[in-house]
Amino acid sequence: MVFPKPPSESDLFLHSNFASRYATDSLPRFCMPEDSMPKEAAYQNIHDELQLDAIPKLNLASFVTTSMEEECNKLIMESINKNYVDMDEYPITTDLHNRCVNMIARLFHAEIGENETAIGAGTVGSSEAIMLAGLAFKKKWQNKRKAEGKPYDKPNLVTGSNVQVCWEKFARYFEVELREVEVREGYYVMDPAKAVELVDENTICVAAILGSTYNGEFEDVKLLNDLLLEKNKQTGWDTPIHVDAASGGFIAPFLYPELEWDFRLPLVKSINVSGHKYGLVYAGIGWVIWRTKDDLPEDLVFHINYLGADQPTFTLNFSKGSSQIIAQYYQLIRLGQEGYRSIMENCRENAMVVKEHLDKSGRFNILSKDNGVPVVAFSLKDRSEFDEYKISEMLRRHGWIVPAYPMPPAAQHINVLRVVIRAEFSRTLAERLVFDIHNVLHELETEHPHKVTKNIEEDKTHTALDAHREIIAQESNKRQKIVAA
Repeated sequence: MVFPKPPSESDLFLHSNFASRYATDSLPRFCMPEDSMPKEAAYQNIHDELQLDAIPKLNLASFVTTSMEEECNKLIMESINKNYVDMDEYPITTDLHNRCVNMIARLFHAEIGENETAIGAGTVGSSEAIMLAGLAFKKKWQNKRKAEGKPYDKPNLVTGSNVQVCWEKFARYFEVELREVEVREGYYVMDPAKAVELVDENTICVAAILGSTYNGEFEDVKLLNDLLLEKNKQTGWDTPIHVDAASGGFIAPFLYPELEWDFRLPLVKSINVSGHKYGLVYAGIGWVIWRTKDDLPEDLVFHINYLGADQPTFTLNFSKGSSQIIAQYYQLIRLGQEGYRSIMENCRENAMVVKEHLDKSGRFNILSKDNGVPVVAFSLKDRSEFDEYKISEMLRRHGWIVPAYPMPPAAQHINVLRVVIRAEFSRTLAERLVFDIHNVLHELETEHPHKVTKNIEEDKTHTALDAHREIIAQESNKRQKIVAA
């Protein structure tokens, strides 16, 4: 039996963690250890274990930003010890938060004057933002029903079945019936006409998605607004709209400025957006904006004074870091509209490169739209020998995280692979991804020699390397045409 070697005096002075006993001791998993360990050993052991995680930049399942400029990283570290809730102690941080709310509200065409302050709040993400917006709708509906002497115990909310799980959480946690419009094959977002059919006097709001999680598609908020206006006119109701712009809120203003989806539409009363997605900030920041002060019931706002001054607060939690708020302000002023527009255009172009080459392969159906969040969602045309899950599994061997999943109920027989194109995803990575997908297909077809695709039958010499050369040649021709123009 091998007994642990007791720490020697030299252990305390060795500079190499790998020459100490901590290189042979397992890290605690269930109980807090009795003894301390050197900071270098704690760091090295945790650092080494974290190397087994995926590379964030190659995680194409996530919409969340994974890279920021060094100057912003410095600001984050300089403010990492500030608790945002201490507004009286950190007034400049609070002011930066308010500046972000004002800028985002105006980006969404909120009804505020030049020197007026917008109504909104920073959150830890769009999930909290949606909870707050939903609570505001529920409370406003309840107050109105009470004033009219009508029952207010059966609120409902209308969404598409393609919504993110946070909407289901809101409905369950806060006892609101969730009425879902089912998607169908070929139409993977909420149908506005069917949504309006589900609205009744107990509907607190209809939630539209600007950028579906499943395929990045924008729902038609303008049509929903028009149909709902007509129904409200006929019934005397005033059912409002919330826009979940978690993914698309920082895309639409720059790529599709003429698209009416925001406060330009009279029934849109609140909007949430994720700063940590295409707002280009690390994970941990979201925003919720209300159209006017009247759309946020005052009885939901708490006032506290035990931190030194009267402070209004409307959040689900209390303490939270200031770093992401400061990082958001940095991005807004550093990039400006010009910078955001350029980044979103690059994302769209790189998405089109991936989409065009997948489409050209003849092996996939493309389920995403050209206009929307820069996402490429695609499914196999022939699943007789292998499916999307197998492709996803094999892409991991090349370092890529490309999720495979079924579409929502009523279309769940369709499996999808989805690639999210973020700001840090370069053209080189786009070309490499397509090359590796071709490689994976070639490997899978080699495993099933009796079943090959039409393209391989036509040209058995066409390899993954040929495909990669073809991609590079096509992109080179495009660049030459641009330079010549």
